[in-house]
Amino acid sequence: MSEIKCGVCPHGCKIAENGTGFCKARGNINGEIVCLNYGKVTALALDPIEKKPLFHFHPGSKILSVGSFGCNLRCGFCQNHHISVIPSGGSETNYTYISPETLSGKAEELVPMGNIGVAFTYNEPLIGFEYMLDCAKAVHGKGLKNALVTNGYICEESLLELLPHIDAMNIDLKGFNDEFYKKIHGDLETVKNTIKVASKSCHVEVTTLIIPGENDTEEEIYAISKWLAGVDENMPYHISRFFPNYKYSDIPAADVEQIYSFAEIARGYLKYVYTGNC
Repeated sequence: MSEIKCGVCPHGCKIAENGTGFCKARGNINGEIVCLNYGKVTALALDPIEKKPLFHFHPGSKILSVGSFGCNLRCGFCQNHHISVIPSGGSETNYTYISPETLSGKAEELVPMGNIGVAFTYNEPLIGFEYMLDCAKAVHGKGLKNALVTNGYICEESLLELLPHIDAMNIDLKGFNDEFYKKIHGDLETVKNTIKVASKSCHVEVTTLIIPGENDTEEEIYAISKWLAGVDENMPYHISRFFPNYKYSDIPAADVEQIYSFAEIARGYLKYVYTGNC
């Protein structure tokens, strides 16, 4: 059986016939890389835009949030692990099929309720690249907005194809050291590049979840804040508090005062810094 390389994210999985990649949502079907979670929606909700979190993008509005299954990272602290870490192809996942046309139509119907468009979120949207691209085009066709909540682990070529159809992104910068990213099967430089490239094309906000013993040093916050300011000092930065979850259920919640202290450090470089879950 011949293997085919998937080029959406830096894993570059070489997938055998009828096999799946690391994300479990992309596979080799009849010698072609296929988006296995295309249209398979596991979560759909009309959320406040601030929940994404996007604080500087149409504040006070709502956005239709959609998610599927699978992820190209392996975070032991994932709050949505029930849909992100799944069997190959999502064979045991409960989902509803929703076409791009149906999704964009639903978004349009919700405009009277304050909806401005669609947010791709909950699992990692980028691994469902083809579905997200088709939906984003359909949503723009309705005159509505597209937002993306992502870990930023994507090849630049795929990112550049997507960006003309995206209006806002919240990118999860999980830490600022290579070892932490290796632990979750990612790469810091790729995420940094996504932030830099995306910020030239659409509205970008960044979030870091502070996890005790992993990314909770002042030195790391100084480094993140200084680097983000070098990209754009006006870029909103969210410092979020960790709570025990999934494989990190035995780790205590992040200290509230430490979160506030980190925010003060970040404000020495960035104009808009927010704390979450405190």
